Amino acid sequence: MEKKLTLSKNDKMIAGVCGGIGEYFKIDPTIIRIFFVLLSFIFLGSPIPIYIIFWIIIPSKKNYIPSKTEKYKEGFYDFSEFDDNK
Repeated sequence: MEKKLTLSKNDKMIAGVCGGIGEYFKIDPTIIRIFFVLLSFIFLGSPIPIYIIFWIIIPSKKNYIPSKTEKYKEGFYDFSEFDDNK
């Protein structure tokens, strides 16, 4: 499967930018959020426009289908797909 940077639908606080970056690089999105906040303090808010630019240019997930693990975690897992009588 092709790895693609997209906005996160599951792990988002504002727009899903940090969640999407975390999913892409397989890092906890909290670390990326802390990094953005620290950069905002150090560079007096200049990462905020960068975040907005990322929000605009990173595509959202179209036709999002949750994985079986995500379905199970959310509690709407359909066990009928394992039914041998189909």
